[in-house]
Amino acid sequence: MVFLFSALNRLSLLWLHRLGALAGWLVYLASPRYRHNLQSNLAQAGLPAELRWQAAAEAGKQTLELARIWFRSLEEANAQVVEVVGWELVQAAQASGKGILYLTPHLGCFEMTAQYLSAFGDITVLYRAPRQKGLQEMILAGRKREHLHLAPADLSGVRALIRALKKGEAVGMLPDQAPKTGEGAWLDFFGRPAYTMTLAARLSETGAAVLTVWGERLPQGRGYRLHFQAPQHALNGDTLARAQQINHAIEALVRQCPTQYLWGYNRYKGHQESEDRDQESKSNQ
Repeated sequence: MVFLFSALNRLSLLWLHRLGALAGWLVYLASPRYRHNLQSNLAQAGLPAELRWQAAAEAGKQTLELARIWFRSLEEANAQVVEVVGWELVQAAQASGKGILYLTPHLGCFEMTAQYLSAFGDITVLYRAPRQKGLQEMILAGRKREHLHLAPADLSGVRALIRALKKGEAVGMLPDQAPKTGEGAWLDFFGRPAYTMTLAARLSETGAAVLTVWGERLPQGRGYRLHFQAPQHALNGDTLARAQQINHAIEALVRQCPTQYLWGYNRYKGHQESEDRDQESKSNQ
């Protein structure tokens, strides 16, 4: 894997995206489970089935473009960001002296956002290690930047995130990543219950400034456009209310560029099994 990505790093972003699109289509055709998840998630969001091919292509691009981020210097990686929208929101949040909570969904080039922000100060990012040791080593090496700190998805990592916010630093996470059992709640996402992390909501209760950010993948390998936005409505209420509001904020972002969302991700895993158990329990009563 390291050799492959090292070789891919020599290609232009245009060719990486072309090869990534092809790889995305092949995976879509070869994997019935992936194909089912992508199609059903698109339908759940009320989006036309015709988007499935473009969504599969964008998912493939997302994988291969990592070669030009992880295997390049920070300056070279960030040079691929050709436009930034909403940077004044970041400057205002920094000027307030508060910590900043960046929420980055699985939309566009989500790997780019923390890399870019690390050039402007310390940022601690929640990180869940993959099962493959080789892949984990490659990810850790690729994310090894002076001001980019990784916090494991456990109690020690949560404490690291809180410490960073208390120091007025930035924290980043993927709020639409399915948490481990016992670490989330079943909340609405595109009209269907999805097991949702509550950590992002709890961190928002610290008084940190909350911003969403995603990296739009531009056509023809032109680079990326970063979008910084404040939630349409300020987060309020208890933890569950805030977590639900975050889900709705993610929905709004996804609708800005639906083809670049990672629709193949099994966002609703576990829910069907839960429904089946409940139905079986009622039948036995």
